[in-house]
Amino acid sequence: MSELQFVRVDMAGLAVTMEETPALYRDLGGRGLTSRVLLDEVDPTCDPLGDGNKLVIAPGLLAGTVAPCSGRLSVGAKSPLTGGIKESNAGGTVAQKLARLGIKAVIIEGKPAAGPYLLEINKRGARLVAAGEYRGMGNYALMGILRERYGPRCGFLTVGPAGEHGYALASIAVSDPEGRPSRHCGRGGMGAVLGARGIKVVVVDDSGCAGVDVADPDSFRRVSREWAQGLVKGRKILTDYGTANLVLPMNALGGLPTRNYQAGTFEQAGEISGERLQEVIIQRGGKPSHACHPGCVIRCSNVYHDHEGNYLTSSLEYETIGLLGANCGIGDLDAIARMDRFCDDFGIDTMETGVTMGLAMEAGLVPFGSAGGVCGLLQEMKNGSVLGRVLGQGAAVTGRVLGVRRVPAVKGQSLSAYDPRGLKGTGVTYATSPMGADHTAGNCLPGRTGFRPETSGGFPPHQDEGQDQLSRDLQVMTAVCDLAGLCFFVGVSRENMDVTAQLLGAIRGSSLTGEQVLDLGRQVLVTERTFNRLAGISEVHDDLPEWFRREPLPPHHLTFGVPREKLRKTLEFKEQ
Repeated sequence: MSELQFVRVDMAGLAVTMEETPALYRDLGGRGLTSRVLLDEVDPTCDPLGDGNKLVIAPGLLAGTVAPCSGRLSVGAKSPLTGGIKESNAGGTVAQKLARLGIKAVIIEGKPAAGPYLLEINKRGARLVAAGEYRGMGNYALMGILRERYGPRCGFLTVGPAGEHGYALASIAVSDPEGRPSRHCGRGGMGAVLGARGIKVVVVDDSGCAGVDVADPDSFRRVSREWAQGLVKGRKILTDYGTANLVLPMNALGGLPTRNYQAGTFEQAGEISGERLQEVIIQRGGKPSHACHPGCVIRCSNVYHDHEGNYLTSSLEYETIGLLGANCGIGDLDAIARMDRFCDDFGIDTMETGVTMGLAMEAGLVPFGSAGGVCGLLQEMKNGSVLGRVLGQGAAVTGRVLGVRRVPAVKGQSLSAYDPRGLKGTGVTYATSPMGADHTAGNCLPGRTGFRPETSGGFPPHQDEGQDQLSRDLQVMTAVCDLAGLCFFVGVSRENMDVTAQLLGAIRGSSLTGEQVLDLGRQVLVTERTFNRLAGISEVHDDLPEWFRREPLPPHHLTFGVPREKLRKTLEFKEQ
């Protein structure tokens, strides 16, 4: 198979074609490519689950190389949650395998008369195979069968029952190095879009592939090696405690969502902290540090065992712990782990699910703190009851149906596990990102700084002033990470923009500056905002729900006070 190929899958005609990548797209990858293809090929007013939408799968520009932490996979489509453009990404094994096969993107369009189907991609090409035997199967059983059938070297994308049901919070599972469905393109309902295309499984087999061509391999290896060494030393807290290391700092800051964002601190935070998580994992023979994809040197994932020492789930992350835990008033790691296992198997986003459960609790369906009650609601989704189908459409729909006034969502998508009254820069990102309320678009954690002089010192998270500028810079740099296929835990910083430029330049065999790379990030945001405007989503939608401005957040009694006019100008890029 030649390099730089598009795999175009016409589900209406059940035809797969290989195309040379158009010149317009050759310098794009990951989120930069998924968003550009969507703007060029999809009517922004289409039904997200109808015939007109497309799902685009793309590895980043650094995928398949020795660059550290470069195995993120981007999946993009018009979102059934937001009605706008969406890119969701995950680690796992698929991005690097696609890159080694010379696959620039997989574009899945149309809908079949029947289904589901399996898409096979290997060095001989790509083909569709009837997959009715997998209908309704959970991700764990499905990946187990696929691993036996296709071998442990293959990577898999799978849609759980939630995606087949068209649930707007459905995810796409990506196999981890052990072949488990523990990595998810979770945000935005991408699983529902892929399920609506009639695809249940994508199998990627890179056996016999030599790898990715690099114009200047010596420079590439040198920069990659030096960067990896620095990441191993500088990201030790993530290696030791995973993203759960944020539980206690967010709780101390007063920004940990508790009982549907009624408070910013949780009295049982210590029981669900990164420190407690590490202790339990070690006691039970799990893995406190685990790579979500080959080449990850940070290893912030983990493997969690039950009290009998048997595998339960991988990985327990801050967002899951914060939203299925504190946000629901639940302080039991085992209960949260069981919920996480269910979400991975059924194929739903733990963030959207956690916020949805919090709303159901505020509506009085089950009491806060009841893990059994939450598990009952998850079972309603699995059974497809009327209530379950409502919950399956996510937080915004659930809040409206149940009559809950305080719904933590922007553009139809739920907030992540950072209360915007406590982390106001992240609140700006929630409000202004084309992706809806998504922290992965530009998370303004304490200590993070921008790339311009006016943002180089950062801003206190409780301060309203300057947060729009900081969010803007971090959104641009995060877009760079997404198009390169980098995990943003490498550090969203100007220094790393320069490193990324060196690596991309070494691949091309031409010099590239950090400023040029930042321009690529800006262009991604311009592309996405253009799509959204055509879809009917404009700057007037760039705001948080009113109650975040009016209701003080205990214990520090903070409100979100960034002026609306600043929010609407955050991503204008007039000076470019």
